[in-house]
Amino acid sequence: MDSLIKTLDLYLVKKAPVLPKNIKEVIVNLAPWLEIVGLVLMVPGMFAMFGINAMMYGTPYGGYMMARSGFNYSLPAIFLIASFVLTLLAIPGLFNKTKMGWNYVFYSMLATALYSFLSGQLFGFVVGTIISLYLLFQVKSYYK
Repeated sequence: MDSLIKTLDLYLVKKAPVLPKNIKEVIVNLAPWLEIVGLVLMVPGMFAMFGINAMMYGTPYGGYMMARSGFNYSLPAIFLIASFVLTLLAIPGLFNKTKMGWNYVFYSMLATALYSFLSGQLFGFVVGTIISLYLLFQVKSYYK
């Protein structure tokens, strides 16, 4: 993992255009709050994944039908749970500006990128991952 981080650091920090310092500080200060908003937005997906919102389908079998869709259902479930847990673990570290908080955001981003790739969302995979990694690596020096 360290070699991947070093390679990305080379291309996303040393060879890429540098963000102005004031923009980096805004990103660092907003990051924990944006992660909290992301967690709140994941909650309905978690409810739907476990069939808690089955009554919204108009039939009591809505959750059952979602669960029966097999791999197409379990793949998003695995990545949603992983992303939720990693994001939850990242929040205290982001508030304290620790390296571990940054690492958890990085791992969460990798999980999201892997899900985008495996589910065939190639545009989201390429564009979203590049932008997210660029912003994350630009502020990496703020986390000790």
